Amino acid sequence: MPPSNQHVSTRLTGVSALLHFLVDGLCICCLYLTTVGKMDIVTTYVTYNVLAFLTQPLTGWWADWMKQKHWMLLGSVLLLTLGVAACQLSTINDLFIMPTAVLLGIGNSLFHVWGGKQVAVNTGNDIRALGVFVSTGAFGLAVGGVLASWSLLYVFLLSICVLAIQTLPSQKTLPSPSLQGGSSISINEKTSEQGNHPLPVGRVRGGSIILLLLIMLVVAGRSFTGEAFTTGITKDAMLILLLGATSMAGKMAGGWLTKSMGIWRALLFMVVGAILCFLGKDLHIAVMLTGLFLINCTMPVTLYWANTLLKGHEGLAFGLLAAALIPGYLLAT
Repeated sequence: MPPSNQHVSTRLTGVSALLHFLVDGLCICCLYLTTVGKMDIVTTYVTYNVLAFLTQPLTGWWADWMKQKHWMLLGSVLLLTLGVAACQLSTINDLFIMPTAVLLGIGNSLFHVWGGKQVAVNTGNDIRALGVFVSTGAFGLAVGGVLASWSLLYVFLLSICVLAIQTLPSQKTLPSPSLQGGSSISINEKTSEQGNHPLPVGRVRGGSIILLLLIMLVVAGRSFTGEAFTTGITKDAMLILLLGATSMAGKMAGGWLTKSMGIWRALLFMVVGAILCFLGKDLHIAVMLTGLFLINCTMPVTLYWANTLLKGHEGLAFGLLAAALIPGYLLAT
């Protein structure tokens, strides 16, 4: 990748990661303000999560076929803005509670597949960039939930609008390496040689489907384990922020660990370390946090593999893994 393009793609990754923090923070903040003091909040949160996560395979498929992908980002910002407006109206009339969840859920879904697609394609599926993008949402959820207020909500929304506008020019000037012959930044030679051949458009081989299903199973298991690490712990505001920061640090560090150690050594280190920490998580909070860090380190690895299997369909790959999070989360909770 030429230096100028690398600079633009690095900037796009950074801005997308910041947007991820803001979007997830806005959604949880908005939901909290909508449901605070209400009796039946389960339906609202279930509706939001179903639309935000389980629709991502569909919105991801759409992202792969859209030629002007900036419209997906703008559509997400519009829906989030309408969601904030509905949230404000819900303080007057409860009829606006469900529209708030629907607008936020769809807006969130559109943003995530847009960001996942853009970062994967424009960095050549760089595992470090993938980790940076996916990491910030966890901390955004923690901040938005703990510090929820109308002032914070409007700061989030204004920041999202400004950053989205600034991001548009880079999408129009940056070529797509994975679609124009650019090579993926490999983890090691074996991965680079065997994992970066594009699949025929509209057709995925049977072996690739099996591998993809296995990756989704791993993602569901990781989601379950991540929740299980903190089961039974009383979570005050500071601990919630600490858990969010730990998850973010793990996802961000995973790409760099894999790049420096090699994919299999890094995975062995992460998985064995996480298992040992899970067995001793009741000994001290530091052990629990270390395990949570290590389990989150695997996040960019599974996304990298999914993008490799579905090269040219990175939006769908991102959406499928996002949907796989829900079964593990439900089992753990």
